[in-house]
Amino acid sequence: MMAAPIKILSLGGLPASVEDALAERFPVYREAALPPEPFFAAHGAEIAAIVTRGRVPVTAALIKQLPNLEIVANFGVGYDSIDVEAAIARRIVVTNTPDVLNDEMADFTIGLLLATIRRLPQADRFVRSGLWAEGGAFPLSATLRGRTVGIVGMGRIGKVIAKRLGGFDVPIAYHSRRKQPDVEYPYFAELRALAEAVDTLIVVLPGGPATRGIIDAEILKALGPNGVLINVARGSVVDEPALIHALEGRAILAAGLDVFAREPKVPASLIEMGQVVLLPHIGTATNHTRNLMGQLVVQNIVSWFDDCGPITAVPEITQALGHQLRRPV
Repeated sequence: MMAAPIKILSLGGLPASVEDALAERFPVYREAALPPEPFFAAHGAEIAAIVTRGRVPVTAALIKQLPNLEIVANFGVGYDSIDVEAAIARRIVVTNTPDVLNDEMADFTIGLLLATIRRLPQADRFVRSGLWAEGGAFPLSATLRGRTVGIVGMGRIGKVIAKRLGGFDVPIAYHSRRKQPDVEYPYFAELRALAEAVDTLIVVLPGGPATRGIIDAEILKALGPNGVLINVARGSVVDEPALIHALEGRAILAAGLDVFAREPKVPASLIEMGQVVLLPHIGTATNHTRNLMGQLVVQNIVSWFDDCGPITAVPEITQALGHQLRRPV
């Protein structure tokens, strides 16, 4: 039994199923946006946990207003909206929801790749507009045949994407921070070298300062005029103005984007382009996978307050806190 009530702050409009499951055991403050200052004055000391889907940043300033905060549980694999360094300084645990979404993201990425290369959304619009019925012929598209695919970020999701691509009989290479011992595909230590060696880039990197704008004008130029860029990572990893310039100048052929720099705002120039497939950040957006993600969020919170430690602490937390991944006595 817990010595004192544990109260949770839910940020960013989490699924009701997550908040309801937590509310069976803990009082939950449900906030779609950051609560006003008077809320923290009245309740900040009561909150021991945050659950968030990343839409509201968990900043050092926010953490400072919660003196008894013990854990931040992120709904999603990407946690770049959480100030992990500030959390480590306070010995606050941060968790995410890896692995349960790997298959969904890999399936989705292959779908976006094919849709972009074969221009499937554009063909759908062609039929709906009546142009086909009027006797028009939809233009021939590019093909996946003869392409070489480079994966930027060979982590959990990248490896499953590569496995899916294996069924398409295309050469695969990759770039990541370090060579993966369990991956046999050619490894490029330099991202530009990978871009020069392939004509299709799938970006599945984590967000954050280390990867901000890593897909820049130089990388896009190296990819070449037949190049296709697929971004299912974070909008921040692509230099969006450079991408727009490359597409407008035909420096690359096409792009498939599920993420953007200032979501949900998408630049009008991208919307107007016929060679771009734009999706509203839906890589994991199925009932099946979102349910699994929600369950893992709840499991992390319950396990922590049952003094069993977190289930899926993010790597920085594991490295920094190590054996201290238990509730303080």
